[in-house]
Amino acid sequence: MTLLLGFGLAFAESGLGIGMLVPGETAVVVIAATMPSTPAALALALVVALGASAGDHVGFLLGRRYGDALRESRGVRRLGHEHFDRATALVRRRGGYAVFLTRLVPVVRTLMPAAAGASGLAYRRFAPASLAGSLTWSAAYVGGGSILAGFTRLATHVLGGSSWIVVSTVLLLVAMAWLARVAVRRRPTTPPELSQSRGTTAGVGAMTVT
Repeated sequence: MTLLLGFGLAFAESGLGIGMLVPGETAVVVIAATMPSTPAALALALVVALGASAGDHVGFLLGRRYGDALRESRGVRRLGHEHFDRATALVRRRGGYAVFLTRLVPVVRTLMPAAAGASGLAYRRFAPASLAGSLTWSAAYVGGGSILAGFTRLATHVLGGSSWIVVSTVLLLVAMAWLARVAVRRRPTTPPELSQSRGTTAGVGAMTVT
């Protein structure tokens, strides 16, 4: 059941648009911290990587199906056109390497598979890059959860009954980091038309002063 949950959360985190709503990284860290042994943690890491790559494939297939029209979809609008444009530019320059290299970059990684599909990237280049990037992402967060579990056990051994203070502090920091990430994702951006309008107004004002 735990492995299935890890797969589902990783899939949701990587799926187009869903990653904005589901705190996949935080959930994976917490689940990893509950793993009773190293083999169990390794099994979780593999399952999480497969789930993340499966989510990538959903985005890739959507991009291949709808092409550049996907840019105007509701999910992309919520995440930001500028992030989709950035992902598209990267994949056109770097190909499959862009899929791998942006795996740990928030927002862009969610849109990268769709951008890869829309740009016509060959599947034989996308698939290994997605799997390699997903393995890296999984190792980072499952490894982080395992370190957190080890730290908790050490704190319990050293501090005894007072260890709950340390654990609570760590969990609070994790929660704050996740809230900061959500705030950055949802921060409104200034539309290009408004920026140009402001620039024009400023220029007119400067000419008037002169």
